[in-house]
Amino acid sequence: MGFATALSGLKAASTNLQVTGNNIANAQTVGFKESRAEFADVYASSLSGVSKTQPGTGVRVTEVAQQFNQGNIEATQNSLDLAVSGNGFFVLSDNVNLPDPNNPTAPVDPSVPTAYTRNGAFQLNSAGNVVNSEGKYLLAFAPNGTTAAEGFSTGVFRPLTIDTSQGLPSATENIAMKLNLNGAANNPTNTTFDPKDPLSYNNMTSVTTYDTQGNAHIASTYYVKDPAAANAWNAYLFIDGYGITTGGPSTPPLPAPDSSVVGLNMAGDPVPLTFTATGLLDTVGGVTATKVEFGNIDLTQINPNISVKPMAFNLEYAGTTQTATPFSVNALTQDGLPAGNLTGIDVDGTGVVFARYSNGGSKALGQVALARFQSSQALAKLGDTTWAKTSSSGQPIYGAGGDNNFGTIQSSALEGSNVDLSAQLVKLIVAQQSYQANSQAITTEKTLIETILRA
Repeated sequence: MGFATALSGLKAASTNLQVTGNNIANAQTVGFKESRAEFADVYASSLSGVSKTQPGTGVRVTEVAQQFNQGNIEATQNSLDLAVSGNGFFVLSDNVNLPDPNNPTAPVDPSVPTAYTRNGAFQLNSAGNVVNSEGKYLLAFAPNGTTAAEGFSTGVFRPLTIDTSQGLPSATENIAMKLNLNGAANNPTNTTFDPKDPLSYNNMTSVTTYDTQGNAHIASTYYVKDPAAANAWNAYLFIDGYGITTGGPSTPPLPAPDSSVVGLNMAGDPVPLTFTATGLLDTVGGVTATKVEFGNIDLTQINPNISVKPMAFNLEYAGTTQTATPFSVNALTQDGLPAGNLTGIDVDGTGVVFARYSNGGSKALGQVALARFQSSQALAKLGDTTWAKTSSSGQPIYGAGGDNNFGTIQSSALEGSNVDLSAQLVKLIVAQQSYQANSQAITTEKTLIETILRA
């Protein structure tokens, strides 16, 4: 029995050496998780159980268990390099359902996850899909719209595809102005307003707006202090030099005329602005409101060379004041965009992937899916730093970065191996000594048998 006992020790020590050597070999493998050999003693049992004098029959390997502690996260220059800081695995699939290029609006069946990984070194394939080095597709939750605010369908998997098409233009729908009108200003010298006559108005602001095809149009607003009423001003809007008549205040809405365009250098109906005695905005367009609607602006009357949908937008004056200080523009924004080209990809901490365009716009392409398990150590090892679920691991729980016990996602970063080389070298020495000791036990047993045979 001595030979068998020492032989089991040799096998256990050899396994330990292999496990340690594998850890050392993968010390630089992205997303690798170190393993440890776990052992149990072996006794020869009988119906009466193990005898008190039973010396034992050796050792056996019970498991080569992987350790899923966090590896160091290192920054890279590739925005598609992803790292999970905390709990969770990236979700991969060998085969995915892609949209039909001949019918891109047709429904696409959800993809099925087949593997899980911590290795976030992803790249684009020829079709623009995000894949790993083995060609497995990175799965993401399908977006409900084009913005992150519209949310994502958690559990509905789609291959993450980078859309390299041109960013579509977006027509201006809202203009927001936050001004200060000088309450101590004199009334204009010329009482008849004329946009070409600086003596007929007090101040002017301009902002570039966009139509449905991304054509730029300059929206200019002229402010005239009302000589007939205290704390009152009239605002005249022009688009590319053409006067515009308002469709009425946004609350309550009034019907717009057939076209709000009046004519070149011809003023439309002004928007009256009134202020309280303390200088706060009181009414816009004659009602208690902060914005006014401009609708049905027929741009073909302004530029016959274009054919676009009529422009319509809200002009917001929230926060505008009237104080005895010089005129100032404290904020002036609009939400339209021209056409743009793809300039980059951004991934936030929750895994939302944005396509960034040269026009300043962005589009949500999907949300990187994460999975976690009740028992990560029970996952089946597939190689290439990937794992598969088993009956012992439990069913995967899917979610997004930062939610429901999931870690956050870092872009332009990779999680390195969690192997501690110093610790592995010490384990290597211990395993070597164990191997040598068991070899010595076999040598000793051999010497004893030879002594008995010569007796």
